[in-house]
Amino acid sequence: MVEILKAPIHEDISKQHPIEFAEPSCPLQTLNLSAGELSTNRCTCVRLDWEDLRCFEVVNHQFQQWEVMFDNAIALRPSNPAYPAYSGVMVIMGAPQDGWIAATFLRPVQFVSSFVTSSRRTILTAFDKHHKPIAQVETPGANLAHADAGRSPNVQLSIAIPNIHRVMFHTFNGHLTLDDFCFGF
Repeated sequence: MVEILKAPIHEDISKQHPIEFAEPSCPLQTLNLSAGELSTNRCTCVRLDWEDLRCFEVVNHQFQQWEVMFDNAIALRPSNPAYPAYSGVMVIMGAPQDGWIAATFLRPVQFVSSFVTSSRRTILTAFDKHHKPIAQVETPGANLAHADAGRSPNVQLSIAIPNIHRVMFHTFNGHLTLDDFCFGF
């Protein structure tokens, strides 16, 4: 499922406040990407929900019509309760290589956000068209459900900066899942 939402409201993007989204402002059926409606319509933020994916499906080009492709991601319904979904039952996990998921945008975006659960500290890095890092945000550490660390699962990591061409979620020597991946033009 894909939802089109109004752009998130930020007072100061450097403070990384929790993001609040408005209700969808237009029905998905009326959006015509080939006619450029995404850039001219009031709808400026896309939220990807993994519920229509099959368990263990490799996730790469399924969302290309929304101008994003993924690397090193599989869809799954977590059997380990330490990795709960934020909404629904499906998440994407870094695989076949542990510890990272990348998303490449077919045209630059200005906002990226996802709910992350990981066994280690996770870093979200945004890159420009020359593959140079332009922004970074991270979790303070592992945030598995029922862990002793005192951190809740599904921590929201967000970056808002112009000209994001690619993002990478990376956890060192660990596992991570993403849910409710959002991006805005």
